[in-house]
Amino acid sequence: MRANLTYILLAFYLFCFQISNAQEFGDKGIPDQKAKKKAVLNNSKDTLIDLKNRKALDIKKDTIANDSIKPKEVIDGIITHDAEDYTIQNAKNKTVTLFNKARVTYTDIDLQAGIIILDYKNNTVYAKGIKDSLGYHQRPVFRQGNQESEQDSILFNFKTKKALVYGVKTEQSGIITYAQKTKRVNDSTIYMRRLRFTTSKKKRPDYYIQTNKAKLVPGKKIIVGGSNLVLADVPTPVYLPFAYFPLTDKRTSGFIIPSWGDSNNQGFFLQNGGYYFAINDYFDLTLLGDIYTNGSWGLRADSNYYVRYKFSGNFSVRFENIIQGIKGLSDFSKSTNFNIRWSHSQDSKSNPNSRFSASVNLGSSTYYRQSLNEFNSSQFLTNTLSSSISYYKKFVGTPFNMNITATHSQNTNNQSITMTLPSLQVNMDRIYPFAGKGGVKRNPIQKMGLNYSLQGEYRINTTDDEFFTPKMFRTAQKGIQHNISTNTNIKAFKYFTLSPNVTYKDVWYFDKINKRYDPTAINSSGNLGTVVNDTISGFNRFHEYNFGMSLSTNIYGTFKFKKGRLKAIRHTIRPTISYGYRPNFAQNYDLQVQQSSDPNDLLTYSPFENGIYGTPGRGVTNSIGISVNNVLEAKVAPKDSDSDEEDKKITILNNLNFSTSYNIAADSLKWSPVNTNAGTRLFKDKLALNVNATFDPYKVNSKGERINQFNPGILRLTNLGVTANYTISSKDFQKQEKQNNNNGNGAQDTPDVFGQNINPTNTFANNLQNEQNTNDTKTKKTELYRLKIPWTLNLAYAMNYTSNGLTSSIGSNSLMFSGDVELSPKWNVGFSSGYDIKNNAFTYTRLSFSRDLDSWRFNFNWTPFGPNTSYYFFIGVKSSALSDLKWDKNRPPDRVLF
Repeated sequence: MRANLTYILLAFYLFCFQISNAQEFGDKGIPDQKAKKKAVLNNSKDTLIDLKNRKALDIKKDTIANDSIKPKEVIDGIITHDAEDYTIQNAKNKTVTLFNKARVTYTDIDLQAGIIILDYKNNTVYAKGIKDSLGYHQRPVFRQGNQESEQDSILFNFKTKKALVYGVKTEQSGIITYAQKTKRVNDSTIYMRRLRFTTSKKKRPDYYIQTNKAKLVPGKKIIVGGSNLVLADVPTPVYLPFAYFPLTDKRTSGFIIPSWGDSNNQGFFLQNGGYYFAINDYFDLTLLGDIYTNGSWGLRADSNYYVRYKFSGNFSVRFENIIQGIKGLSDFSKSTNFNIRWSHSQDSKSNPNSRFSASVNLGSSTYYRQSLNEFNSSQFLTNTLSSSISYYKKFVGTPFNMNITATHSQNTNNQSITMTLPSLQVNMDRIYPFAGKGGVKRNPIQKMGLNYSLQGEYRINTTDDEFFTPKMFRTAQKGIQHNISTNTNIKAFKYFTLSPNVTYKDVWYFDKINKRYDPTAINSSGNLGTVVNDTISGFNRFHEYNFGMSLSTNIYGTFKFKKGRLKAIRHTIRPTISYGYRPNFAQNYDLQVQQSSDPNDLLTYSPFENGIYGTPGRGVTNSIGISVNNVLEAKVAPKDSDSDEEDKKITILNNLNFSTSYNIAADSLKWSPVNTNAGTRLFKDKLALNVNATFDPYKVNSKGERINQFNPGILRLTNLGVTANYTISSKDFQKQEKQNNNNGNGAQDTPDVFGQNINPTNTFANNLQNEQNTNDTKTKKTELYRLKIPWTLNLAYAMNYTSNGLTSSIGSNSLMFSGDVELSPKWNVGFSSGYDIKNNAFTYTRLSFSRDLDSWRFNFNWTPFGPNTSYYFFIGVKSSALSDLKWDKNRPPDRVLF
């Protein structure tokens, strides 16, 4: 009886009590006005106070006032509902019908639809859309927590939380699903019939995967049966007997589907296949492998790590075993290559007084040229690999700071390697020991500053063959250098600045060279008797010092114009004369050794000749240096003389520098060559032109040696270098009301003529951070028949000329270019190439084609000719949720190992 009374109570409150306001109904149950928001309260206590024949019910008062076991409520929350047109309440059937923009909320459930029917007798709610001449609209939208779905109709049970849905549309972790019929068993299990799922957010999806049945676990996974790929509503022969799709906001482990192809030398192959390990929220690991039918194979391990507000980085190790030809034949060759890359950066907020960073790129010198799965254009053209790992520490409260660095430099042409393990640098900030109270620096003594630095280094010089072997440590160099310097400045003759300076250097070595004559050893000429070196361990040191001064000033010349937009031209000249003196310190440490069978044939040498920081200065240095710097600027008035714009300053000549020196202590050839360099910016700072040249004042003899005779009349050009960078784009031809031309010198912004900004082709399919794996839903619009095609063109020219007085030659003379053309808002073509004028041939050339296919992305990279001839084709889904839905094919370059 109590359960029945509960239902009666619920119905009574539904029809008789409205939270917002009460309404009166006619005989047919049609409301007089639009219903406002109502709330149906669930009260477990019987509060019926106006029942007829109360005694007939024979209700007795319960002797237990507070029962410890309360009955389970059918509805445990507040139900609110409203509708725009009307609300019909049926007391007999215990239903409420809401029409037009109806809405019902219950706990964390929010339901909106055209028509909603609440059934309190069966604890259900039924929702559907409105069908009229315009079609079927106001489809039900069901929200619970952070989950949302749209469907044609839905039947939901408040008590069991089960639901039956027709024509449902829902989104889970970027995957949009459409199901003809869906049965919700509970919060964690949903069964679907006639299911389609995709990542396209269009009303008519670009593609979808269709299956007859599936099981969905919200926020976790989708398990489907036989599936078929449909493109633009056209079924394809691509079929899967079953599939599993993880649905999670977090990273999950899983297999990575490889790409396939064929090569002339390696045969058929599978590349970039493996497994992804989502170890935790801060660290992951990707293991990939390649296999070729001729026996070649490769392994790679990549890892990314990130700790918010502390540090981030990535690490990769790559190894390849490359086979060319058939074993037993003359053309058979085998090579192993490896490469290690590590990048680490520290968040500046984590510790402002210390910093750790790393940038490592080391391995085999031939890796980028022989690798079968590395298409990085910029690295292929680079002749040097370099690495650096550093730790910086600032000692708070003192002027000292410390920097520990491990470096690596590798020449891929001659396979030489130089490493420092490590290098220690201790610096003291400039201090003023004679400054007045409060740091006042008025006179030259108070302006005298003191600097100190300590540098220690352990340097290894080795080759590829000896790398990572004990032999690389046998010839290691080590030493420590101390530097102390002080200087000040004095105002002289009102317009000049005199700056005296003194420098002291002290060098510590832990071994030295001792030369001896061995009459039994064979020299380079094949004869008996030669000088051999012995390395003697022990502490050794030498010191040296020098002092000098410089006198400089600024000279300004202004030329004003009365007519035209050109207002004035200013010429700034900065001449500097310097003097430096250093005694001959080498004589205090030099040794002599017999170098032939003649006892009087002696060789003078320094025991520190293999030291990191050099040997003591040999000979007296007593020289005068001369340098002149020129800058030419112009002031131009705006085009509109009545405008409020200020006069614009334009740099005509950014720099024109001359420098040379005169050695007073030398007995001949006292003048050094004159070094000249000039730079300017033209065409609104878009063209950066730089020229450097060297002129020799002396003649040369028939052997090309300098002699102590001046050239008659003019200096002799020995070296000339010209570089020019220019960037032009379609934006330069568009009229703009306001344009910012503060682009800097232009020389430091070298155009991307080598195609470094073109994505490496082997990252299209597997790099989840790439553009094709992002959910970019921004729609681009184009204006037809306007011929507005955006494009950019980068040009770079370089030329070098050398002459020794007898012969001359051009070392390099090439024009490089790159750019891209946006044929449409979704079509892009990129290119990078060059022409070697000296050798009359094209340089490394690369073409790139990309197409934005909304939900998909197409990429094609092609190197049409040269030693690195190859191509890579990729088409796949952008979204990372279905990143394995792709097709990629490549042709690796035919590498030459030897």
